[in-house]
Amino acid sequence: MSTRIEKDSMGELQVPAEALYGAQTQRAINNFPVSGMPMPKAFVHALIVVKRAAARANVKMNLLPAEMGVAIVDACNHLLAGDYMRHFPVDIFQTGSGTSSNMNANEVIARLASQQSGLTIGANDHVNYGQSSNDVIPTTLHVSAALLLEQQLLPALAYLQEAIEAKARAVDGYTKTGRTHLMDAMPVRMSQCLSAWATQIAQNITNLKALQPQLQALAQGGTAVGTGINTDPGFAAAFARQLSEDTGVHFTPHPNFFTALSTQDTAVAVSGQLKTTAVSLMKIANDLRWMNSGPLAGLGEIELEALQPGSSIMPGKVNPVIPEAAAMVAAQVIGNDTAITIAGQSGNFELNVMLPLVAQNLLQSLALLANISPLLADKAITSFVVRDDKLKEALDKNPILVTALNPIIGYMKAADVAKKAYKQGRAIIDVAEEETDLSREELQKLLDPHQLTLGGVAE
Repeated sequence: MSTRIEKDSMGELQVPAEALYGAQTQRAINNFPVSGMPMPKAFVHALIVVKRAAARANVKMNLLPAEMGVAIVDACNHLLAGDYMRHFPVDIFQTGSGTSSNMNANEVIARLASQQSGLTIGANDHVNYGQSSNDVIPTTLHVSAALLLEQQLLPALAYLQEAIEAKARAVDGYTKTGRTHLMDAMPVRMSQCLSAWATQIAQNITNLKALQPQLQALAQGGTAVGTGINTDPGFAAAFARQLSEDTGVHFTPHPNFFTALSTQDTAVAVSGQLKTTAVSLMKIANDLRWMNSGPLAGLGEIELEALQPGSSIMPGKVNPVIPEAAAMVAAQVIGNDTAITIAGQSGNFELNVMLPLVAQNLLQSLALLANISPLLADKAITSFVVRDDKLKEALDKNPILVTALNPIIGYMKAADVAKKAYKQGRAIIDVAEEETDLSREELQKLLDPHQLTLGGVAE
């Protein structure tokens, strides 16, 4: 490989001749051969967008020559329009401030801007003007997460909620055996089961939206330790306005830069809500798997769409692959939250020093949930078929229906009837007709499964 010599404050270093990055990025490549995983694309994208907004704000405030600002903006636009990830090889497991990633961006943008404009544009003095890694990286973390949340996850969850609600309306006419402790319980309508899922998703959407103002409050302007040293006092507000204009998402300066640099409490809170969303998806996925189980030896209440062969050795087997994928996504998000929780505790005095890890896990959780939600909607919920014959078979034999007779014959008598029906394997209506003074016509009315899903007290 042909190389060139680059120089930074620590001396000279060989860098691949065609690389846009410089010495500090190369040092990071050499120092951190840990995972082979670069920072997430969403993070790198946001980092370039942050640098572009900073340049525009600096030009508007007459802090950076206009021609330099234009060159930096053009370089950022050039990167965003192409395959830019190859220029950002720094490992996730790097310096905890993310300084290597910040300098990676500064070096790439500076070199490209210099090549395109013919000007001499410095990574530190111009691209990074009025900034520090200590405010750029927390800002980029928030910006990348805010964009993913606004543009991908919230629409995906809304789509899932709408799909569940539409399916609930479609299956409202089906009544099934309810289950508590995985044991037979009183009847519920299929639509009532799905309404629980829809409300779970709606609550998650509400709670995520409540966190958006905090996520969209940025550290930019705090520079090294939160004091704003070496940046204009008006830069934070100018930057936030410019970034809002560029992205269409409303960003503001954080009300306390010392908090924004030294903590990741907002990321921890967002991750916690993503964990709750994951728990909701896990519940929905497990319900679908249980209802689909069988088709002969399980519940067999629904048939999920057949998407692929389920076994390499058992012909004809079909598995609930989408709910399984959703369950694995949920497990990963829950695990990510644990790592973020630990990382959030790593604020040492004026700076959190696990920022790349927080960024990686938070963005992965957002992306996984955004990707699985429409799959769950389209390939599991919208497309499942109800097996009404199986629902009726279980309902007809369900002795727990006797609960509806409690107000009339009392709990103890109802228990006797239920036990006899269980023991003899008979329909509850037949046993109740023998053991009580109620006529079959009265029992048919009192034990009607659909009527029992409407609540109230039998008369």
